[in-house]
Amino acid sequence: MENLNPIARLSTFLRDVQAELLKCNWPTWSELRQSTLVVVVSFFIMGAFVSFSDALLRTLVRVLL
Repeated sequence: MENLNPIARLSTFLRDVQAELLKCNWPTWSELRQSTLVVVVSFFIMGAFVSFSDALLRTLVRVLL
């Protein structure tokens, strides 16, 4: 790469970023909502599992000690 001034290098970088972003396949709103729902439901399931495990282990430690 040539030794361009910082403004020219930034301009080249931003053009390259824009070109790469145009190549992306962006999800539709429906796909985005569905994916978000999957993440939120998974979050709550994992939270419930961790809470249940924590309560069970806390009770087990209290009984043993």
